[in-house]
Amino acid sequence: MEKDPFKEYLRESEPDKAHKGYAWSTAIGLQAVDGLKPSKYLIDTAIQNIEGKITMKEAQSLIDSYYEERPVHLSDDERTEEADKVSSRIAEILSETAFSFSPNEYISIHRKLFQGIYKHAGKIRDYNITKKEWVLDGATVMYGSASELRATLEYDFSKEKDFSYKGLSMDEIIHHLAVFISGLWQIHIFGEGNTRTTAVFFIKYLRTLGFSATNDIFAENAWYFRNALVRANYTNLQKGIHETTEYLEAFLRNLLLNEKNELHNRNLHISGLLNKEKVDIGDVKVDIEDIKVDIESVLSEKSSDFLVKTTIHIHRLFEKFGFDEVFGRSAVMELLELKGSGASKLLSNLVQADIIEPVSGHGKGKYKFKK
Repeated sequence: MEKDPFKEYLRESEPDKAHKGYAWSTAIGLQAVDGLKPSKYLIDTAIQNIEGKITMKEAQSLIDSYYEERPVHLSDDERTEEADKVSSRIAEILSETAFSFSPNEYISIHRKLFQGIYKHAGKIRDYNITKKEWVLDGATVMYGSASELRATLEYDFSKEKDFSYKGLSMDEIIHHLAVFISGLWQIHIFGEGNTRTTAVFFIKYLRTLGFSATNDIFAENAWYFRNALVRANYTNLQKGIHETTEYLEAFLRNLLLNEKNELHNRNLHISGLLNKEKVDIGDVKVDIEDIKVDIESVLSEKSSDFLVKTTIHIHRLFEKFGFDEVFGRSAVMELLELKGSGASKLLSNLVQADIIEPVSGHGKGKYKFKK
C-alpha cells in the first residue's frame, strides 16, 4: 500500500479527527483483499470529512454523484467505483456505535456495503463455491455447503454468545478470537464480499469486548488478514499441511496489543512448508526460500504503486522464473491465465517499473527479472 494519507490523523490529539481518520484508513485498506484501489477523488472527499468540512452523508452523496455524472466508467479490472462506494460505507459503519451481535447484523452489514453493487447484497448464496488461492498454490478452502449456510451461521453465533472469556489469559483470548473469526469467515455465506463484511463485523464486535483496535493494522495488512484466514481453514495431510491460526494470532496481537510481529504474505504461502520438506532430498537442492525473499526487497526498492492483484502476479512469476530464467508473453498468459492483451500490459508495466528487463538472444519479446 502506498503512503497512507490518513496516518497523520491517527496521531491527532483531536478525538473526532483521529476516529474518522482510522475509519477511512481501515475502510480503504480493506479494499486490498479483493485487489481494489480507491480513486484520488475518494481520498480527497474522505479528507474533507475528517477535517469537518462535510458530513459522512455528504461524503457518500458526493461519491454517488461523481459516478452518476461520469460519462465513462473506469475499467472493470480496477473496479474503482466499487472500491470508492464500499470504502465510504465501511467508514460510515465504523463511525457508528450501534451494533448487535447476531446473524442478522452480519447479513445487514453485507447489504449496507454492497447495495447497488452486487445483486446478491445481503442474500445468502444458494450455490457452492471454490476459489483458487495464491497462498495455497491454486488450491481452495472447503467453504460452507449452500444447503447448510444459515444453520451453520446461527450455530457459530450461538456458540460464541455462550462462550465466557472470564479468567482467560490474553494468549487464550486471542487464540479463541482467531478460531471464532476464521470459522465465521470459512462459512462464506455470500457470493462475494465475505472478507470485507467479516472484517467490519469483527472490528465492531471487538469494541463490545473492550478492544478499540484503532490503529493501522487492518489498513496496511488487509491482504495478510485474508491469507491468514485461508491458512486457518486449509488442511492437506498428503502434503503435511495443517490448518493453523498462528498467522491470524500474530495479526491480532499487532491489532489488539500493538505488538510488532512481522506480517509477510510470503511466510503464509504453503510452498514454504513444501520446500522445507524437500531440502533433505540432496545437497544439490537449492533453498528456494532464500531466493524468494529477494523479490520483496526488489518491490520495496522500486516502490511501485501496484494493485494487490498485480503484486500477486509478480510473486507468481518470480516463483516460477526467479532471476535467471527467461520468459515471454505466452508463458505469462499460461501461468497467470491472462489474455494476450492483459499479459502484454503487465509486461509493459513491469518494464516501466524497472522490475523486469528485455533480454536478447532468446527470440523476440523475452524478459527476465532485474537484480
